[in-house]
Amino acid sequence: MALLEISDLRTYYTVRKGEVRAVDGVNFYAERGKTVGLVGESGCGKTTLAFGILQLLPRNARVVTGEIRFNGEIVYRATLTNELAFHLNRDGTPESIQAAIERRKRSLDLDRTTQAGGILWPLLQEDAYLIEDVEKLLGENGRNREDFKETLADLIDRHARSMNRGFTRRSIRRALEARMSALRWSEVSMIFQGAMSAFNPVYRVGDQIEEAIKVHMELTAEEREARVAELFELVGMRPERAKEYPHEFSGGMKQRAMIAMALACKPDLVIADEPTTALDVIMQDRILAEVRDLQRELNLSMIIITHDISVVAEVSDRIAIMYAGEIVEEGPVVNVFDRPAHPYAIGLLGAFPNVKGPKKMLEAIPGSPPDLVNPPSGCRFHPRCRFAQDICVRVAPPHIEVESGHLARCHFAKEIFQGDLA
Repeated sequence: MALLEISDLRTYYTVRKGEVRAVDGVNFYAERGKTVGLVGESGCGKTTLAFGILQLLPRNARVVTGEIRFNGEIVYRATLTNELAFHLNRDGTPESIQAAIERRKRSLDLDRTTQAGGILWPLLQEDAYLIEDVEKLLGENGRNREDFKETLADLIDRHARSMNRGFTRRSIRRALEARMSALRWSEVSMIFQGAMSAFNPVYRVGDQIEEAIKVHMELTAEEREARVAELFELVGMRPERAKEYPHEFSGGMKQRAMIAMALACKPDLVIADEPTTALDVIMQDRILAEVRDLQRELNLSMIIITHDISVVAEVSDRIAIMYAGEIVEEGPVVNVFDRPAHPYAIGLLGAFPNVKGPKKMLEAIPGSPPDLVNPPSGCRFHPRCRFAQDICVRVAPPHIEVESGHLARCHFAKEIFQGDLA
């Protein structure tokens, strides 16, 4: 079992134009002691995915479907009534409803096996009742009924009212929020994008790191101070610098202090959002070297979020490439770099200079990223894809495994991987 598992996660932002589908049906995992690189253009949903893991989303964002497990425990799960309502409003076909039911049944089976439901058990029991009723509707007679959508909508509404009567969903939501609050920083921490502005300018850097330790670890004042000194030494800074203010730190030192803060409570997973942004190439190399050393020394799991594919090549074991809210290719770093199977991945690699290979003109990906309020039909990359055919416009492609552990979301992934398309 992976340390972090994300299933069918959808996170949408409500704006004046409609809903921005920032993360749309993402499946993702991070293994214990390994590093995953999450790559893609600005605006593709990388940071939203990270904020969804920690439930740090702004007020205009909502998680529509999906679940998040950490170390086998459910830390977030959308209600089945909400998931079914989403699929009903999107297309309402019996096939899509059946797929949603099957996903939830597999999840419930895992909950029973691992006893990972915890405070969600009342919701899980209601899910089981709803699954039973929906499967009756999806029987031989139900599939052919003209009023299928209307009947299913009534069924969802009835179960939603029953859930509200049977127990207090607000109390369960509060319990989940308390669990997530305890999880943040103690088990999962984050190196936020833009360390230049991540620290409060009116407090000493050491005090800000110590605050996180005070909240999540039962240590005395002397032990906390010693922990801060230890962290500064760990990231290559003198402990006495902890008494200084953020404006007294250079950009590279702020980045190191941000890493120290992320490691303060000895988490199992660190999410690093653009950890080398705004740093010169020499400082980037030093920071990345420290990240690699710390991961080996502490056996950390890490998610590195970046648009710089060279960063992923240097520090990651696996790579996941995002485009327009979806993961379009994922697999071991060496495999994906050696033989990419998605046209977007090919474009990303072609747009980056290779300092060791022969000199050649860089290739640009034509067009612009799509509007995620109204994304393209079928494959979201098809307006910019040189391999696009009629099926790409009409049908969203599945994830195709081109080799063990290497998947691409493209109708022609196998042909591209085998070199039959060029």
